[in-house]
Amino acid sequence: MSKLLGWRKIPIGTIILEAGSTFEVRTGDWRTFKPVIDHNKCTRCGLCYYYCPDGSITLEVKDGKIVKVDIDYYHCKGCAICEGICPVKAITMVEEVK
Repeated sequence: MSKLLGWRKIPIGTIILEAGSTFEVRTGDWRTFKPVIDHNKCTRCGLCYYYCPDGSITLEVKDGKIVKVDIDYYHCKGCAICEGICPVKAITMVEEVK
């Protein structure tokens, strides 16, 4: 895996130099709150995955069913959309500690 770049290394004007280059930029560094999933409450409906604007929610699928929901903190910006959309309130925002 290549070394992830910090957000300060993004080209001026956020110019996209090549397809898929945003995956290499660690955009989660500026977040102040992060989502945490209570896996005991999670029903694995996938709504957080579909609504996440950054693709930071990951799903593990086995035999066509979602078996695990997780968060890619390297790219999550802490927007809290996942918390708001979760029908069973399995996602809560907690203060980021650095």
